[in-house]
Amino acid sequence: MSKDEDVQARPSLRVDAAALEGFCRAVLTAVGADQATADAATRAMMHGSRLGVDSHGIRLLTHYMSVFETGRLNKHPNLRFLGAFGAVATLDADHAHGALATYTAMERAVELAGKMGIGAVAIQNSSHFGPAGAYALAAAEAGCIGLAVCNSDSFVRLHEGAERFHGTNPIAVAAPNGSERPWLLDMATSAVPFNRVLLYRSLGRALPPGVASTEDGTDTEDADLVAMLAPLGGAFGFKGAAVAGLVEILSAVVTGMKLSFDLLPMNGPDMTTPRGLGACALAIRPDAFVDKAVYEAGMRRYLATLRGSRPAANGTVMAPGDREWAEAERRAVEGIPIDPASDVAFAGFAQRFGLTWPPAA
Repeated sequence: MSKDEDVQARPSLRVDAAALEGFCRAVLTAVGADQATADAATRAMMHGSRLGVDSHGIRLLTHYMSVFETGRLNKHPNLRFLGAFGAVATLDADHAHGALATYTAMERAVELAGKMGIGAVAIQNSSHFGPAGAYALAAAEAGCIGLAVCNSDSFVRLHEGAERFHGTNPIAVAAPNGSERPWLLDMATSAVPFNRVLLYRSLGRALPPGVASTEDGTDTEDADLVAMLAPLGGAFGFKGAAVAGLVEILSAVVTGMKLSFDLLPMNGPDMTTPRGLGACALAIRPDAFVDKAVYEAGMRRYLATLRGSRPAANGTVMAPGDREWAEAERRAVEGIPIDPASDVAFAGFAQRFGLTWPPAA
């Protein structure tokens, strides 16, 4: 059997989450990433894959392997806190994987919030960080309301614009909810994230209308023709563009890093030069403002009333995160779906590093 025949994609492949996590960590370690990097990158990607955010899940392993090997990402970074002022600090990530940088920053933000009630960390010299919700959730799991933002290279036009301006500039917020799953918002400020376009290309699916444009600004549903994305909001896209600007200010202006239109593109052609992304992590202790029992009672009443709200015909009312938590429960039983392009790429990694793909549960 030839090498090409040995790495053909299988239809409807699903892999046990724990086995997939181990495979991902083994591949990153094999390419030379240090343990902290391999752990953080795997943790973030598995967050996306477990919760059904496949555009920012395990499929990113192929890209990360590429940029580790070309030298864009530092396999052994020296992360340093440059200073602190009250409840804020600045982290120089030394061109680390974005997940390591942001988990590190959020951990410090939570620590500051424990002392001050609120903590914020500006991140310098970071890189693509994957699912923003992973870092907001880390704060919520520590009892804080968490917020994470990062800008990215220009790929989103302005409202009624016809050229790339902002990045997809994600924003994520998670709020603890006592013993229940946190309220979790994770969104791009574009109509869809670009990684969803790449996923749809791999799956051969058409995009929804009004979310992407060709090079001249004409709307397209063909993922292969996408040259830019629309801002969130459709006919009211000026709102999405404005929120993208907020992320830009917190991620790039406040951190002294590059604006979206000054960043090297994520997918090249230059895959060797570090991109120098900025990001921001914020943690707030609810019990710094109100008694913990009062906060949790308010969250319970809010979410119970929201979920009990009368739906439209054929509609379902859900709180942010409900869909993702339900998908996580399904995938814990059924496994993580692997798209065809990733299946082929992962089989190649297994062949190269002497691993088994798909890994046994």
